[in-house]
Amino acid sequence: MTDNAIRVEVETRYIADHSEPSEQKFVFAYDICVRNQGDSPVQLLSRHWIITDGDGKTQEVRGEGVVGEQPVIPPGTEYRYTSGTLLNTEVGSMYGSFGMLAEDGTEFDAPIAPFTLAQPGALH
Repeated sequence: MTDNAIRVEVETRYIADHSEPSEQKFVFAYDICVRNQGDSPVQLLSRHWIITDGDGKTQEVRGEGVVGEQPVIPPGTEYRYTSGTLLNTEVGSMYGSFGMLAEDGTEFDAPIAPFTLAQPGALH
């Protein structure tokens, strides 16, 4: 199994109801779709995120699974979940990888391309 058999797609949104711009608190949600385009099942074991705010401050997040799960994703199917993050600026970005386990016991990383988090109107 190669990491290119796993496709990760991300959609983001600003959560105005939970944000406090006057206090430099900007809440964002992100919807993740992990698609297994390979021929055998894989299990999502871990996550690794690099989150950078508009001031260049970076935080690194590592953990087991996602949203309390370590799902097995059969071939030709996808796994979806929603999570979120809090930034101190109205714009930021994230990227990372998922640690995956192939059916043959091989572990590999599925990359997550950089994506932007932005309060509406913050980017021109």
